Amino acid sequence: MNLWILLTFVDWLLFIGVAFTTVYLLFFSIASLFNKHQTVKKAKRQSRFIILIPSYRHDDVIMQSVMSTLGQSYPQRLFDVVVISDHESEMTNMRLAQYPITLLTPNFEKSTKAKSLQYAILNLPEFKIYDAVVILDAGNIVEPEFLEQVNDAFESAGTKAIQVHRVPQNMDTPSARLDAIFEEINTSIFRRGHITVGLSSAISGSGMVFDFGWFKDNIMKVKTANEDKEIEAMLYRQHVFVDYYDDIYVYDEKTRQTSDFNKQRGRWVYGQVVNLIKNIRFIPAAIINRHYDLADKIIQWMLIPRILLVVIIGFMSVTLPFIYFSLAIKWWLTGFIVGFALCFATPDSLVGKHWDKDFMRLPFRVIMSVVNAVIKR
Repeated sequence: MNLWILLTFVDWLLFIGVAFTTVYLLFFSIASLFNKHQTVKKAKRQSRFIILIPSYRHDDVIMQSVMSTLGQSYPQRLFDVVVISDHESEMTNMRLAQYPITLLTPNFEKSTKAKSLQYAILNLPEFKIYDAVVILDAGNIVEPEFLEQVNDAFESAGTKAIQVHRVPQNMDTPSARLDAIFEEINTSIFRRGHITVGLSSAISGSGMVFDFGWFKDNIMKVKTANEDKEIEAMLYRQHVFVDYYDDIYVYDEKTRQTSDFNKQRGRWVYGQVVNLIKNIRFIPAAIINRHYDLADKIIQWMLIPRILLVVIIGFMSVTLPFIYFSLAIKWWLTGFIVGFALCFATPDSLVGKHWDKDFMRLPFRVIMSVVNAVIKR
């Protein structure tokens, strides 16, 4: 094959994927700017909640999460806190046992968050009756009014699943700052932007609230470590709308270490590919039946991950002018559009003095994330 034809083919193949992702991101980034704060009426009744906190080797942060969760202004008789302490230290478990919580201590050979959640449900007393389940991560901090707000929102939503706003608790390292920025970009595009146009919000892995009966029936079907994506697929296949509440906050501990950041991104990329393969067969029926939430979610899994998108555009924009100048023009334009989309989706509060230095580290982090995704496989 002629070298020029091969180069052109590769160039356009990459560009089609990048352009599709760019248009998607731009559309929902702009949509997120028109999102209005939801007026939530005071709930007519107080629901009974169970709060599940899976904790895998998080001895350093689990205590503050438990204390903030117990310090709710919501009536204590109407919520229970369950900590699934997986491979925590004996000292941590002794300290946790002193609080008015249910402490479970599984010892899985291969730990996953899904296994912890399943273990919690299987070990609940049969006489306990709940209306909804709240999922938090070890390291999550909530305000005293959190459950009151969730109770109002859950009744107002009238659906079986809602997602609240995860905001950064710390931004003290480059990895934490990048993690916070990417989280807010995802929130703008996949939650705020989607709700604006009438589509379901994506879920975040924590700060999630589900109808207890639905969760109890479906969590046992989760088989992989990418439980949030599996749960999303089940919600959409069952026509459950996921609402999003921007003004209810869960303060999330962001990844401080570069190695943890890379592993996290690698795991997400791997999970995205796995769930695309599992669910792509549903897209024709979803489109034909106007099941737009499911179709949109599968399309999301087809998108090029954001950090990889930036690196591809940067690489092609820099190298193509030395090969054939005119091929680079479309990449420059695309890079300009992506920059606008990401700027629209990034809150001004997260753009600080370290912004440029943190993004200079992106190429290295992308390479390491891809390596971790391959290793995960």
